[in-house]
Amino acid sequence: MRRRFLVILAVVGAFAIAIPTVAATQSHASGQTMTVVERAETDAVIDLGDPGDTLGDLLAFGNPIFDAANAHEIGRDEGQCTRTNPGVAWECSWTTILAKGSLTVQGPFYDDGRDSVLAITGGTGSYQNARGQMTLHWRNAGGTEFDFIYRIIGG
Repeated sequence: MRRRFLVILAVVGAFAIAIPTVAATQSHASGQTMTVVERAETDAVIDLGDPGDTLGDLLAFGNPIFDAANAHEIGRDEGQCTRTNPGVAWECSWTTILAKGSLTVQGPFYDDGRDSVLAITGGTGSYQNARGQMTLHWRNAGGTEFDFIYRIIGG
C-alpha cells in the first residue's frame, strides 16, 4: 500500500510541475522583457546576383552587443540576412550571445527604418526554453545602432 501511494504521489507531483510550465507559455506576464543594443560595425553585403541590390544578396554580420544604456559591452551577435525584396526588406536569422546563454531569432529587417518583429526561435543556457518575440528598433537613421527588445516567454 505504501509503495502504491508513493507511485501515485510521484505521478501527481510530475503532473503538477507540468501545469505551471504550460501556463507560463500562455501569459506574457510570466515572461520577461530584456533590451540590449547592437552596434552594427561589421555588416557586409555580399552581392550574389546581378550587380546592385537584387534578390538573393547576402548580408553577414558579427557585432558587439551592449546593455540597454548602450554603455557596457555584454556580448555579441552573429548572423545573416538574405535579400527577399530589393530596396524594402531582408529575411534574417541570428544569434545574440550573452553571459547567461544565447537567443536565436528569425524574421524581417526593413530598410526604411520601421521596427521589425522577429520570432524567438530558441536559446541556450538560461534561455534554453525561450520563445516569444523580439522587436528590432532603429536607434538612429544611419542604421548603425539598434535596440533588440526581447519579450521572452519560457527561458
